Amino acid sequence: MIRFLVASLVLIQLVAAAPKKGPFKQIEDVDGLPRVLLIGDSISIGYTLQVRELLKGKANVHRPPVNCAATIHGLKGLDEWLAIGGKDKKWDVIHFNWGLHDLKYMGPNGENLADPKAGTSKQQVGPEAYEKNLRELVKRLRKTGARLIWRNTTPVPEGARGRVPGHAAEYNEIAARMMKEMKVEIHDLYSFAKKNAAKIQRKADVHYTREGSMKLAEEVVKVLAIK
Repeated sequence: MIRFLVASLVLIQLVAAAPKKGPFKQIEDVDGLPRVLLIGDSISIGYTLQVRELLKGKANVHRPPVNCAATIHGLKGLDEWLAIGGKDKKWDVIHFNWGLHDLKYMGPNGENLADPKAGTSKQQVGPEAYEKNLRELVKRLRKTGARLIWRNTTPVPEGARGRVPGHAAEYNEIAARMMKEMKVEIHDLYSFAKKNAAKIQRKADVHYTREGSMKLAEEVVKVLAIK
């Protein structure tokens, strides 16, 4: 039993120490190119490699080596994410989003993607807390001196588990009002994704096909406008 526990502990340590792959793999900066940070959940994870490839030779495109999830996770992790590459490194552009994880429903014991209709379920971060958290996050981001681009939250389709269609639009209204007040640029990816949902989004799922993520990446690159 002791040998099993020791072996399990070693395996866990090896997995934790293993280098990140794919979108989570950290890159080495190319001197002279602008530094771009993409912050967001699995939607942004899905388009990170494509954005990086589209801007190859034009920008150093980074992202945190995690799913940035909800605003409550952003408040805990943002300082570490901003230090990617070294605290002395400056960001030129930060393209960021929180929302899909805020508006999702959780069970009474922390069950993920709970039934929104259940009386015991509640949103992970309600609208009022969402606005408060987002305001604090923007204040922290502004201190970087980077060009800030708020990417609004992509749609929740009918049938998606643990979320309610229409809530993304409601949370986007909160964010849009606040971003305009704080003079932060807005990337309306929601409208593009909703218009093209039949071609790029998975059925009854907030996520996108591989081709769909490429289309989102192309929209992100247009907004970043890096020559």
